[in-house]
Amino acid sequence: MSIIDLLSGNSRLVKIAAGDLIFAQGDRGEVMYVVAEGQAQILIDGKAVETVAAGGIVGEMALIDSGARSASAIAKTECLLVPLDERGFRELVSRQPEFALLVMSILVQRLRRMDSEH
Repeated sequence: MSIIDLLSGNSRLVKIAAGDLIFAQGDRGEVMYVVAEGQAQILIDGKAVETVAAGGIVGEMALIDSGARSASAIAKTECLLVPLDERGFRELVSRQPEFALLVMSILVQRLRRMDSEH
């Protein structure tokens, strides 16, 4: 099951044009995004570190720990994003525990990839 499947009842979509900023490194993170369509690029200190395709997520770390954004995200292509604030995140985790496992899996994959690059 994918994250998009778990969000099937969420009709809120945000359209972002290619090249537009989704959020900036250092900003306060109050929302994470699920990429429903398109590709988003994650940048740390201006350097591209990952491209996130449909079904992926961006901005989850700052939402989980209420810290500042550790990276920026831009729309690499035109994107349709599903915004998920802390309340929605918590509701989804309690209603669909699979969602929490998918988010943790994505975080672990990113950490392993970054560790292997250093």
